[in-house]
Amino acid sequence: MIYINGTAAISPQPTLNGNVLLAEIKEQQTNMLQCIEPDYGLFFRPNALRRVSRILKLGWAGAKLCLDDAGINVPGSICLGTGKGCFKSTETFLLSVDKNKEQFVPPSPFIQSAHSSIAAQIAIQTGCQNYNMTYAHRAFSFESALLDAMMLLKEGKYANVLLGGVDEIEEIQFRTFERIGHYKKPGVSNLQLLNDNSQGTIAGEGSTFFLLEKQRSTHAYAGIRAVHTFSNPFDTNMIRLEINSFLKKEDLTTEDIDLVLLGLNGYPKFDNVYYELSKTIFLENKQAYYKHLCGEYHTSSAFALWLATNILRKQVVPESIRLNGKPVSELKNILIYNHYRNVNHSLLLVSNSDRPEDTSVSK
Repeated sequence: MIYINGTAAISPQPTLNGNVLLAEIKEQQTNMLQCIEPDYGLFFRPNALRRVSRILKLGWAGAKLCLDDAGINVPGSICLGTGKGCFKSTETFLLSVDKNKEQFVPPSPFIQSAHSSIAAQIAIQTGCQNYNMTYAHRAFSFESALLDAMMLLKEGKYANVLLGGVDEIEEIQFRTFERIGHYKKPGVSNLQLLNDNSQGTIAGEGSTFFLLEKQRSTHAYAGIRAVHTFSNPFDTNMIRLEINSFLKKEDLTTEDIDLVLLGLNGYPKFDNVYYELSKTIFLENKQAYYKHLCGEYHTSSAFALWLATNILRKQVVPESIRLNGKPVSELKNILIYNHYRNVNHSLLLVSNSDRPEDTSVSK
């Protein structure tokens, strides 16, 4: 078991406000959900604020809030997942190269264009000179960073690991994917996402961080028992086999799962996978979903993990995310199941109870 002893989420919802989980939900009639951003003047000096790109601001603000929540100034190491990285800075740099005929090009966008710039910014701000790794594995980016962090802690190399998942909406890519039908037309309410039968989903973004440790602190949120990924399943039968095998390795069955958190995103073509499972393997489980709150993006599973850890800590499932009315007396185990366009599938098992043996990493 790897413990979450601190967390923070900057998202399209007011997730930084108050102690009540999702007490306020923001409704938007759009096909892109953008983050409610904090005052970056609290995180950067004025002269630095002008030169830092938006995604670096999102990354450092989320990391700083997480570290403050855990009561730590300098993390032992940093593992970060990002699907698109600093694509906006890359775009700005290339456009300036073209505009200026390859002369007098501003250096800042080029310096900040690497995917690893987010984690590098966090290391500079905290003074962390240890292991620092960024994973850009599309929809497996966050899960890959999580696996690395869990193995580092199991090996005892570091006392703690700062884990993050960061992505932003970039306009050119968004417009491209919108033209080819990945996103719905504007005007659909995110709170009515599953009731809209048009093809496509809504784009999202977020900056979500966790302070992971092998030892449970007095203010721990929950524990991560295992994570598993698989790709391109033939059908839902294969997905069921993967889920059952994953749970079996943890000495569990679906009967031991108190809540299933699904990645439904309003895209009927791909949501059918979730609906088939909800009527079969998860029929007797309490079910919830989350992408109507954060939108679809490569590291949205980080937001799901933030939501699950807070549900376990507060022992309440917000009404705004419920899919059915199955009663649960106590929340001990939450299974997060997400897939991206039925290609990249991931399973995360989160718990608030210890167990005799720890087999945290599922291969």
